[in-house]
Amino acid sequence: MKIDIKNVKINYIDYGNLKDGTILLLHGWGQNIEMMKSLGDSYANRYRILIMDLPGFGDSTEPKYAWTVHDYVDMVHIFLQKLKVENVIIMGHSYGGKIGLLYASQYNVTKLIVFGSPFKKEVKELSLKTKILKKLKKVPVLNKLEGVAKKHIGSTDYRNASPLMREVLVNTVNLDITDEVRKIKCPTLIIWGTLDKAVSVESAYELEKLIPDAGVVIYDGCTHYAYLERLQQTVNVVRIFLES
Repeated sequence: MKIDIKNVKINYIDYGNLKDGTILLLHGWGQNIEMMKSLGDSYANRYRILIMDLPGFGDSTEPKYAWTVHDYVDMVHIFLQKLKVENVIIMGHSYGGKIGLLYASQYNVTKLIVFGSPFKKEVKELSLKTKILKKLKKVPVLNKLEGVAKKHIGSTDYRNASPLMREVLVNTVNLDITDEVRKIKCPTLIIWGTLDKAVSVESAYELEKLIPDAGVVIYDGCTHYAYLERLQQTVNVVRIFLES
């Protein structure tokens, strides 16, 4: 199905049973509906399931300008209003989780589940490629090639994105929502892998301290995609959380 919001055509699926409420699933950067569907399918017998391709991904069109995470939150709010959803459970991975965190800090959310979701700028040791890029900026002639250099030696997410979505990615990475996260009132489940190199597992424990009603489940030996690597465990843990 398609819906127009903020001059963007958003692709989404809507299925399941409205018996126990509505779950909105938000995928991570560079992903699509399919990355969340196995989770949605697991709860479709009791919940209405909504999964969208976030603008700029899957079969949804790109925004007309470089959106911030706040723009994505506004889009989600309008989306839920158009579909007449009042009490929503949000489940998000990575970037989708960051959108969920910010949304829950502003609007009523029944419960929130996040998987490997960043909320501040990750401080990492500079790679050799990044050090080279920084040195290029200091050379008068070569600094003009910075854009080309970023395209070839930047992160995989950056390299694979269109010019507009690269701006969106920069906006996203640089946005610290620590203060907003403190305002989240709904029960929150945080699931993380110890081998997550995209967002360190320390962030999971920081989130737990920031959110008044939060709990952490850590998957030893799992990566940024821990929720899928142990899908059945995730399904069971989330089900207990939803029923509690």
